[in-house]
Amino acid sequence: MTSMPGTRRRVTGGVDTHADTHVAAVIDELGRILGTKSFCTNKKGYGSLLTWMERHGELTGVGVEGTGSYGAGLARHLATHGVEVIEVIRPNRQVRRRRGKSDPTDAEAAARAVLSGEASGAPKSHDGAAESLRALRVARCGAVKARTMAINELRDLVLTAPEELRARLRPLSSEQRVQVAAGFRPGPLADPLEAAKVAIRSVARRYQHLSEEITGLDAAMAELVELAAPDALTAKQGVGVQVAATLLSAVGDNPERIATEASFAALCGASPVDASSGKNVRHRLNRGGDRQANSALWRIVHTRVAHDPRTIAYVERRKAEGKTDKDIIRCLKRYVAREIYKTLVPRPATTRSCSGALGRDEELERKAT
Repeated sequence: MTSMPGTRRRVTGGVDTHADTHVAAVIDELGRILGTKSFCTNKKGYGSLLTWMERHGELTGVGVEGTGSYGAGLARHLATHGVEVIEVIRPNRQVRRRRGKSDPTDAEAAARAVLSGEASGAPKSHDGAAESLRALRVARCGAVKARTMAINELRDLVLTAPEELRARLRPLSSEQRVQVAAGFRPGPLADPLEAAKVAIRSVARRYQHLSEEITGLDAAMAELVELAAPDALTAKQGVGVQVAATLLSAVGDNPERIATEASFAALCGASPVDASSGKNVRHRLNRGGDRQANSALWRIVHTRVAHDPRTIAYVERRKAEGKTDKDIIRCLKRYVAREIYKTLVPRPATTRSCSGALGRDEELERKAT
């Protein structure tokens, strides 16, 4: 008589991520905690974490907090070894107040969120052009902020400079002022006038350097957008290099993880949020989601409000119906999100026709507004 081979129990992992250490927890199918342990945030630590989890049984999935920050390296390591990674948001505040806050508790909560199905989103893969665009956008945003600070500092230095220098620079435009100030040749620094020239020249040259840096980053981003973005995206009205780069970064290198256009709208903070109370039935702007992607939709909408005849007619019609500007902008961002999703995440040919889906979606949107 032969006996059936024993089957390994199925387990689920959860990880609370930090800069120097990750705390992992493993639970079984019944939600019983099997163990918690801390690991270093390097390649060796990632390998030890995966080996430790697999010792408890067949690993069905791992919930990881912060897959876009502290947990990015771990998420890539697990995905490379064929482990399903699920993105987990921080535990509910009410649960934290009731149960307390600790790293093992947060790791256990991440595992339970995966087991219960509360967490089911796939993280970005961070392995393609979208990740490259994200990194370049971070550098560009920092350079733009620093350049703005530099031109403001230059203005303030001119405002408080000795009269001879102030009279020379104040009538000029910002660009002219930078060009003149960058060529100063100051004398002995004991004279406040000469010291002011040194300070103003330093800030002006900093501004020029940052402008060159931004120009170089813009060229690199334009090249990546041309490589990664569908032609239909950049051909849309209101979608330039910066807007396209922002939307590609928000979607990531694995856009198939966003299953529906409603999910994409929620990701961009463009989905209507119910704000009804009593006899008042209304929806408001969504203040969550990726705010950079939301800003990109806002720029598309305002470009079309100014230049697109169809959008202008839509705004006039909704104003006649009594809608406020905020409500109209929310509806337009929702429509644009649907349009962008269909471009960035092409659906299989077996799905329902776009015209039918658009009609039903517009009807639901009109009922919501």
